Amino acid sequence: MDSTDSLFFFSRVAVNGSLTATARELGLSLPAVSKRLTLLEQRLGVQLIARTTRRLDLTPEGLLYLEGARPILRQLEELESAVSSRHHDLRGELHINASFGFGRRHLTPLLSAFAKQYPEIELSLELSSESVNLQTSGVDIDIRVGELPDSRLVACHLLDNPRILCASPDYLARAGTPCTLGDLTHHNCIVLRQFNSDYAIWRFVHDGKEHALKVSGTLSSNDGEAVVSLALDGHGLILRSRWDVHEHLRSGDLVAVLPDYHAPRADIRAVYQQRQHLPARISMCVRYLEQNLPKRFPDA
Repeated sequence: MDSTDSLFFFSRVAVNGSLTATARELGLSLPAVSKRLTLLEQRLGVQLIARTTRRLDLTPEGLLYLEGARPILRQLEELESAVSSRHHDLRGELHINASFGFGRRHLTPLLSAFAKQYPEIELSLELSSESVNLQTSGVDIDIRVGELPDSRLVACHLLDNPRILCASPDYLARAGTPCTLGDLTHHNCIVLRQFNSDYAIWRFVHDGKEHALKVSGTLSSNDGEAVVSLALDGHGLILRSRWDVHEHLRSGDLVAVLPDYHAPRADIRAVYQQRQHLPARISMCVRYLEQNLPKRFPDA
């Protein structure tokens, strides 16, 4: 048993926490697994696992060996994946993080189609309200809206995503359509409260000049879906990403106002770690999203 085989074998014993489960997974007999572990410990000259009749506990040396094994095995897997040209045989785990609303509405359908195309990939989608730390979270791809990564990360632009000021036709018929930014002070503005930001300050650029306006209204929420729903019910103006209101603008249920005033963009990017050998499953997934996400906005 060479060193790489030893690392893989021990990592499976540690993960399973059982020699019986490891034997079943590897298709070996229980005595063969027990002997293999004993030979590994003899070769290293240390005890890696403290055995009892009920459980297996890693010794300090066993923990050290496992911690060292994981990055080596991951790098080997990534190298093999990167050099493989058989993309139809993509396999391995792929962990993706995205925001709740965008993840549910736009990312899930695309990943469903991707999973059908590459059925041997074990795909996990985590939805959260904030970006994750790619260094420690185990996430391979973080789909970020508006936030640029630091220099240690790679960002692939997936979709232009302007933020649009809009309201329902009923509200505009009742309250009037704003013609200037100053008109917003006389309107009911529905604000989104997130991340302790200055959410009541709406910022725009017009004719090359930046404008900031504090808005107010009788309704607010910490959930983007709720804010859009309130606007659809005719309660006031909202400032939302195109991905969130695109279908409502197409149907006429919402109407864009002040189109010459441009709010800061919130473009959508796939962010991942720089790696010497990027696994093909990561690069192929990012490429798939890059090609297919814009198709969900055909008239944009």
